[in-house]
Amino acid sequence: MQLYNIVDYGAVQDGTTMATEAIAAAIEAASNAGGGTVFVPSGTYLTGAIILKSNIELHLSPSAILSFSTELADYPVVESRWEGVQREVHASCIYGENLENISITGSGTLDGNGQPWWEKHRNHPEELQYPRPKLISFDRCQRVTIKDLMLKNSPSWTVNPIACYNVTIDNLSILNPADSPNTDGINPESCSNVRISNCNIDVGDDCIAIKAGTEDTHERIPCENITITNCTMVHGHGAVVLGSEMSGDIRNVTISNCVFKQTDRGIRLKSRRGRGGTIEDIRISNIVMEEVICPFILNLYYFCGPRGKDKYVWDKNPYPITDETPCFRRIHFSNITARQVHAAAGFLYGLAEQYIAEITFSNIDISMAKNAIPGRPAMMTGIEDMNNRGFYLGNVRDIRFQQVTIENHEGPAFYIENGDDVEINRCHSKNTAQPEKLIEQVTIQPSEQNVVK
Repeated sequence: MQLYNIVDYGAVQDGTTMATEAIAAAIEAASNAGGGTVFVPSGTYLTGAIILKSNIELHLSPSAILSFSTELADYPVVESRWEGVQREVHASCIYGENLENISITGSGTLDGNGQPWWEKHRNHPEELQYPRPKLISFDRCQRVTIKDLMLKNSPSWTVNPIACYNVTIDNLSILNPADSPNTDGINPESCSNVRISNCNIDVGDDCIAIKAGTEDTHERIPCENITITNCTMVHGHGAVVLGSEMSGDIRNVTISNCVFKQTDRGIRLKSRRGRGGTIEDIRISNIVMEEVICPFILNLYYFCGPRGKDKYVWDKNPYPITDETPCFRRIHFSNITARQVHAAAGFLYGLAEQYIAEITFSNIDISMAKNAIPGRPAMMTGIEDMNNRGFYLGNVRDIRFQQVTIENHEGPAFYIENGDDVEINRCHSKNTAQPEKLIEQVTIQPSEQNVVK
């Protein structure tokens, strides 16, 4: 194996001398030879953006640290996506586009030194003419591998492949402070054939978020054929999230054998009118959650982002179904335990004109917290704080609950508002304080629907 040691090209391992040019020279030499491994030996190397080329493996030795500059000038402006929309952005700390056969490997560390970026975002946004760098992002690349690394202090999203094919993400440790803004862990966006496994993710936003562009993305590319397995998620706003950028469709996703702890929300699907697109054929199994606000959220009235507070988004009256109407269907949950749940066992709320449909819950065990902190399970206009609620279902059709147990809830275990063909079979309410009825089903007229109680 041909190695191109960055020290041989002038990199100094003192953490203060810029190594950007030396790393670029090693990548260029490997590329000119038809490909090879660019090797980062032990030591700390200060660098700006690293632009990869095809057939290159960037390999960090176990004690190697790539410490990324906090200077805007060290990140050239490129054309890429930011929050689902194509625009000019600062290049990611490690970036590439239209590449084949690229890898970032080894047991070393990528440190994004995100604090100054977070400070600018919060207090001096006028200093950011373009969005912050991500830690790793590739556009339209094929056969991408990222494995065995420690990634920390990302300026924004940590790993964000965009419109890539055949992506392997394995054995990453991702650590961003709980209060760091928009520091999602792994966000495959409009990608196909992605495998995420054996990762430990502790971040300030969503741990894993699957996305496919917004209504303002001209090229609608689906995110499909995604597997997530054997991961642990700690903190963050959601463990695994689908949307709300899903205008290109999200489909064929499996999530299995994972543990979520204090992730605010567990499995979360979110979108709204205007986005269009479909989330379908999703299977979630063998999950353990602890201390979440709500384990399951499917929300078609999500209000964050541009135009999210418009009446068109929040109005609970039915609208005509068009290409702008999003759809959630064929989503299946099985063999899941959730303990110390605060707000609600589950929250499913479809559009008045487009019900959430074809959903199953099988072999689910949920225990509500005894001293639950009231909260809102979903981000939508009109919802009130709640605690110890069971499943809250609104505007749903063809829903099946099989062997679902809910403990320590208040009110009915299943509250159904405008539900069609909801089947509840061999489900149990386990309340130690007082018995409650299992099901409450109501029909609410559209004019009465704008407040969720």
